[in-house]
Amino acid sequence: MTSITVYLNTVSETAKFGHILARLALPGDVICLSGDLGAGKTTLTQQLARGLEVPESCYVTSPSFSIMQEYPGRIPLYHFDFYRLSDETEVEDLGFEEFFYHSGLSVIEWSERAGSLIPDTRLLLKMTIENESARRVEIDFGNGSWEERLRSYLPPMI
Repeated sequence: MTSITVYLNTVSETAKFGHILARLALPGDVICLSGDLGAGKTTLTQQLARGLEVPESCYVTSPSFSIMQEYPGRIPLYHFDFYRLSDETEVEDLGFEEFFYHSGLSVIEWSERAGSLIPDTRLLLKMTIENESARRVEIDFGNGSWEERLRSYLPPMI
C-alpha cells in the first residue's frame, strides 16, 4: 500500500481531478473521502458525478441527513455521508456495506466511521484545507488497482 500527496490549488484543478477519477472508476470501486468540514469532499464528489455523466438535473449534495443518495450515470454513483453515524455497527445495521460491492462507484464521506466494512481495495483521499481555494490531498491507493490506474496522471495531473 503506497501513498502520494497532490495539491489542488484551484477549484478547476479539483474539477479536473474529479473527472480523472470518474474516467478511471470501475463498477464496484470505493472511494473514501476524509477531511474536516469544508475540506472539499462534496465538491470533489460533484465533479466525480459530472465525470460519470450524472445528468445536470441531478444536483449532487452531501447526503448528511439521508446518509445515502444514488445517482444514474455511466456507472451508478452511490454517494454516502457517514457524518451522523457513530461507528461501523450503524453502517452495518443500515445495510450500506452491500453497496460497496455493487455495480456502481461508492463515494463515502466520513468513511472512517465504517471501519472494517470498507474494502481494502478502496482509494482513500485525505483532504486538508491549505487556504480558501487550495487543498492538499493525501492519496492512499489501498490494495486494489487504483495505484496502477491513477499513477500515470500523477504528479503532473493538473
